[in-house]
Amino acid sequence: MRFTEHELTVALTAAAKPVAAAQKRGLRKGRQDPDAVWSEMTGYERYQVLDALGGQLLPALVALPDVEVATGTRPEFSDAQVLAAVEETLGDAPGGRMRRKVVVAARVAVLRAALAGLPPRSDPDTLQVPDSL
Repeated sequence: MRFTEHELTVALTAAAKPVAAAQKRGLRKGRQDPDAVWSEMTGYERYQVLDALGGQLLPALVALPDVEVATGTRPEFSDAQVLAAVEETLGDAPGGRMRRKVVVAARVAVLRAALAGLPPRSDPDTLQVPDSL
């Protein structure tokens, strides 16, 4: 699938927020919101989470099949397409079959979170650039 740089950045950030919040203890007890945890993190802490997820998530996003996306909508993929993209980019996971299933399930969940955070597609033909640029 072809995504713009902005779409990839937004998708990666959307997936990183719940991951970062899950790493904090307060969310497990239901005390903090993922957006609040993300805003409280320093830039370097955010970078570490984004860097760790980028190596896993970006290849899976690119491996998704090309689909037609209407203006104003988000791309939609079936569970089989998402699973195939994750398994294609996973490579050799350390451990046995059970560990591989857990890794695949976790990456599918993160990829679904990233896809849910994608902004709606805009029509490049209707893009208006201000005269000041």
